[in-house]
Amino acid sequence: MVFSSAVFLFAFMPLFFGIYYLTPAFAKNFFIFAASTLFYAVAGGYLTLILLISIALNYGIAHWIVAETIPDRRLLVAGIVVNLAPLVVYKYLPFMVSAAGDGARLFGLHLPVALKAFVIPAGISFYTFHSISYLVDVYKRKVEPSRSLIDFGMYMICFPQLIAGPIVRYAEVVARIPYRPVVVEEVYSGIGRFVLGLSKKIIIADTVGRISDQIFALPSTELTTGLAWLGIVSYTLQIYFDFSGYSDMAIGMGRMMGFAFPENFDQPYRSKSITEFWRRWHMTLSRWFRDYVYIPMGGNQKGAFRTYVNLCVVFFLCGAWHGANYTFILWGLYHGLLLVIERVLKNRFNFAPAGLAGQGVTLLLVAIGWVFFRSDSLAHAAYYLAAMFHLGPSAKSMFGPAFYLTPDKCVFLLVGVVCAVAPFEKLRRFAPAGHVTTGVEIAVLLMLLVQSASMIAANGFNPFIYFRF
Repeated sequence: MVFSSAVFLFAFMPLFFGIYYLTPAFAKNFFIFAASTLFYAVAGGYLTLILLISIALNYGIAHWIVAETIPDRRLLVAGIVVNLAPLVVYKYLPFMVSAAGDGARLFGLHLPVALKAFVIPAGISFYTFHSISYLVDVYKRKVEPSRSLIDFGMYMICFPQLIAGPIVRYAEVVARIPYRPVVVEEVYSGIGRFVLGLSKKIIIADTVGRISDQIFALPSTELTTGLAWLGIVSYTLQIYFDFSGYSDMAIGMGRMMGFAFPENFDQPYRSKSITEFWRRWHMTLSRWFRDYVYIPMGGNQKGAFRTYVNLCVVFFLCGAWHGANYTFILWGLYHGLLLVIERVLKNRFNFAPAGLAGQGVTLLLVAIGWVFFRSDSLAHAAYYLAAMFHLGPSAKSMFGPAFYLTPDKCVFLLVGVVCAVAPFEKLRRFAPAGHVTTGVEIAVLLMLLVQSASMIAANGFNPFIYFRF
């Protein structure tokens, strides 16, 4: 079930919160667990069993870990393997078999083994990371394991953050699991955040996404330089507003339930370096890899060369986490290499772009990386990049950029650019205070909600990009 679908917006969500606020405090967690299981089962079907089994296993393993007077690392390793096994089988095994065949062909060999891609359980990459972080934190005695299976299950399956994040650690919400009073201000804030996220997805992401989808579908003979740049600019905006919009909706619904989910985006396209970009983009994923992979590998404490290797390994894994495809892996390695280059330039030459120049260079490098992320294959990425920089044979298209830039798309493309790079943290100081701001906010939110609803009615809905991860 997609957050931007009419069924969710006008049936599931109102019904859920209507019942939730009427449910006694002692039963709220059970209600969230039951409703979230239903939410997941609508899309996941029988694959819901994998998630429910994962919940039961992690609950038991965590208690087994703390039962030992001295933490047994073997139990932690076993727990991590148990969590990674379904992810590897469903998401990576077909790709690994295919990659082995590709490698064999390089040496003139033929592997007769082939494996069809499985139906990947929705959100498996996210809930696997939830489980691993929980077990590691229990092992390190940072948190106590949940005494209630229902409470732990509610944390794992809570539908706002289940499918596409944010990646919420148990320690970040454990204080509010036992009791969450309904606070009107938090409910209002949550509704506003949800509407803002919905409008980012429907009004901006889906509109500019139609431009990028059409252009990325063009054959190399029709992909001119102008069209290639229009396509990647559109996709750069689409993926940001699509994913940050989902995060806003998840955070908003979390607030409506009484939770404070962590922020996931902080205007990443205003970054002046790739390092800063990863502090602002998908922040919960970046922190997860930092705390559970990069630092345990030694981080930056074992010399420059080891630091560079650690960065490349982490971003190789980051790319693979997004998808079992050479394009995602190359995207991850590309960012890892950029981070290594930045560190070399800063440490050896004391050079780091700053100001608008740094922001412009960073945004250009990020946009180039999105070509790998969006492309269906390495060949697709290669001819698209060649078109961007006019390196291949000249292409001819019956339609220029003006064909794709209809008036409404032009408006929303411009709005997207402004919203992505405007210094909102500086503009907030000029905002009026008190009831004036509240009145303006309500009016704006109502307009955004009406516009989003009308566009859903007219165009339907597109799934969120990160739903496939």
